[in-house]
Amino acid sequence: MRTLVVGASKGLGKALIEGLGEPGDTLIGVSRSQPAHLDHKAGVEVQWVEANLAEPAKAARVIEEAVSEHGLDTLIYNLGIWEELAFDPAYSFLGDSDDQLEAIVSCNITATLLLIKRLLPALLKSANPRIILTGSTSGLPQSGRPEVAFGASKFALRGIADALREGYRQQRLAVTCLNLGDLNTEDPLSTPRALAEQRGEGQLIPVHDVVQVVRMILSLSSASFVKDITLPAILDERF
Repeated sequence: MRTLVVGASKGLGKALIEGLGEPGDTLIGVSRSQPAHLDHKAGVEVQWVEANLAEPAKAARVIEEAVSEHGLDTLIYNLGIWEELAFDPAYSFLGDSDDQLEAIVSCNITATLLLIKRLLPALLKSANPRIILTGSTSGLPQSGRPEVAFGASKFALRGIADALREGYRQQRLAVTCLNLGDLNTEDPLSTPRALAEQRGEGQLIPVHDVVQVVRMILSLSSASFVKDITLPAILDERF
């Protein structure tokens, strides 16, 4: 299996590179620069593509060229930016600059669309093509969050997933949207999960749990798929 992970240099993306794959699989990380230190499973080949999704069209071309020769089975789009004061009591939509709003839409929506369009021909050649989009509980109805641009971009991901499923159902394209709550990205996958789950005292999700969910999705046969999964923290009162 050949899996491409966008936004793979840190946090959840890095955990996905380190935690996914079986011997013989290839993982392709995408970020502006390759991390200096990276662990991965034995027998899994890791490749890297340096691309800046803040320049969507250019990045999409670079990534397409990198996978064109050997093809692709799975795209995991794990990239998103948010407002400067997002998730802060001081946040105000009226305080967001126009440049900031444009950047959020460009990275979270435009880049997603352009990259999927570029990679879809390669994906559809796979016997079991999959796209996994890292969404957010902020993109769910009545999420309880006020961040306008970030919330809108995560709502958009769910729309992208729905439309792709309808457009390519006969080609058996499986598209999953992960609606994730607040993550504990301070503790890497190398931290014992029993320790990582204590950070945030029930308000943060260890990256270990998300990696486990993605493993499950990738283990399914071509006869089924996971439409979406909502994964909030256990003490998140919004859910």
